[in-house]
Amino acid sequence: MGATIITTEDLREFKLELLDELKQLINQQLGQPAKKWLKSPEVRELLGVSPGTLQNLRVNGTLPYTKVGGILYYDYHEIMNVLEANRIHNKF
Repeated sequence: MGATIITTEDLREFKLELLDELKQLINQQLGQPAKKWLKSPEVRELLGVSPGTLQNLRVNGTLPYTKVGGILYYDYHEIMNVLEANRIHNKF
């Protein structure tokens, strides 16, 4: 079995890859996607709504979005802010 030489650059690259994977795992555990901008199918899955409901949320201004080249993008943090702003506290 031959010996393999590991350089400092190899270790640095390994560290960066490991940190990136750990960040993704932590975000998944927290229920947050690994990316900031989500497309419509991802938002529908996140919120559990139909395409029509998502369109209504856009049209009535409830859910902010960005349109680039015909594709709609939603900021994950803005979605969470909308959910938090519309939270209802029931007192029993």
